[in-house]
Amino acid sequence: MQTSDASLASSLRFGALDVAAASRLGTGPRLREENQDNLLLIDGGGQAVWLQNQQPQRRQLARWRPGHGRIAVLDGMGGHGHGREAAEAVAAGLLAIPPCDSAGELAHRLDGLHAELQRHFAQLAGPGPRPGTTLTMLELPEGRDPILYHVGDSRLYEITRERVAPLTVDHVPATAFAMGGLLGEQEWWQQVHGEHRPQVSQAFILGNAFANPAQLNDPLFELTPLNLPSWLCALPDRRAVPLRPGATYLLATDGLWSCSDPYGWVGQWPQLLNGRLDASGMLATLLRAYESHPPAFFYPDNVTAVLLRTAGAVPDQASRDETVLPGI
Repeated sequence: MQTSDASLASSLRFGALDVAAASRLGTGPRLREENQDNLLLIDGGGQAVWLQNQQPQRRQLARWRPGHGRIAVLDGMGGHGHGREAAEAVAAGLLAIPPCDSAGELAHRLDGLHAELQRHFAQLAGPGPRPGTTLTMLELPEGRDPILYHVGDSRLYEITRERVAPLTVDHVPATAFAMGGLLGEQEWWQQVHGEHRPQVSQAFILGNAFANPAQLNDPLFELTPLNLPSWLCALPDRRAVPLRPGATYLLATDGLWSCSDPYGWVGQWPQLLNGRLDASGMLATLLRAYESHPPAFFYPDNVTAVLLRTAGAVPDQASRDETVLPGI
């Protein structure tokens, strides 16, 4: 089953933010057997949307704080078994977590959910490997900057007419090497953003290999300015993220850039989205461009994306400003 358009958020209201969302099996002739991605959208009125058994679900949440929102994307790790179920379990857990007003409060709630689901899947999976899922989310307190919480290799991007910039650090072996001083800035950018390397060092439920690369540890390992290299220390996992007027923000799973030329593809986004004023049209344009590539360009993977458009200056359609990725 594919949810292939950008209509999942069509009935939701996020105040000044214009939001669109989509989730799909992928593109090309070699599709995955199921969509193991997921997403969660809770708007300021408590209306929630997520996926269960690959089908969109909707619910009105009781006692949700008016004006508060929550947006998340999840990429279940199917190679470990129960990948779709892991992402669904985290989405269900997010539905039960009350609105949070700080990064510390959100992290406390999610660390508890992580431990609870580890115990649940240990019983379900028996002696086999635990499943896992990425989790990249924005908590949206009314009148305040969004709060980012990030685990895995899904990403949050900021897109303007001049540039595209990742606002998260992938939890992958290259990042562990960089944290240990074994990989420099240019090498890190090339390996993480210029190549296809589908391996993670940390995932929700699964645990982390940052604390000790020789073994998988149960807790989650937060990347902070104290353990990140200087050229990544402005991008910790858990922080407030001010949104720039007129900018576009994209939360997405890695299927959207798992291809033979990630730099070239991602670098096209500002030009593709320039001049399109609503989130639904922007996301539909991005996904049409994704589908139009030759079948061999993208590797088989699920794709889930939530696009946020802030109010602000109207982009200049004639702009030909250079697109810049940090570290290039």
